[in-house]
Amino acid sequence: MAETTNSMQAAAFGPDGSARARVTLPGGVFDGTVNVPVMHQAVKAFLANQRQGTHATKGRSMVTGGNQKPWRQKGTGRARQGSTRAPHWPGGGTYGGPQPNRDYSEKLPRKVKALARKSALNARAREDALLVVDAITMDAPKTATLLALLGKLGVAERKVLILTDGTKEAVFMSARNLPAVHVMPYTDASTYHILWSDVVLVESGALNSATADASEGDA
Repeated sequence: MAETTNSMQAAAFGPDGSARARVTLPGGVFDGTVNVPVMHQAVKAFLANQRQGTHATKGRSMVTGGNQKPWRQKGTGRARQGSTRAPHWPGGGTYGGPQPNRDYSEKLPRKVKALARKSALNARAREDALLVVDAITMDAPKTATLLALLGKLGVAERKVLILTDGTKEAVFMSARNLPAVHVMPYTDASTYHILWSDVVLVESGALNSATADASEGDA
């Protein structure tokens, strides 16, 4: 069930990690709406779309050997057997196992994906786990610099999703060696990645597109 509140705010920080006055988040997206069933649907579809469908098992027709009866039909006192390829034999074929080239992909309506993403952002904002920071500028990739910023924000030991205002290659490269930090443009953020994180760090410039995101976002 969706829940809503109004006038959501978030903690704000300068590019050096210094605290600033709390900012009011754009009401077009941050209205407190949290629709749990829709978020579940979006995450389920996201994970399904990651599957390659290349799994494969051998049926009894694909197993090598066993083309003749292991023993004669009568007179042995044992149960009759036709082939060691049968599923109940060790090394026999699998019955009903998965085959390759299966398509697991799921498609969601655009508005459903947008609502799921909006709900995920609101969930983090309501937990006070969404932080706004001024533009993160880096002349060259430097993991230590990014870690220092996260340390000043008090989130260095948590899973952090950094949403930048457009593509920032230096910031992205700086986080590649940090398994608990993901960096992507705000417009590319998915419901899965938002919910994966403990803290969402958003550049202030990226919030300018938040109103349009209410109807055009992707999960």
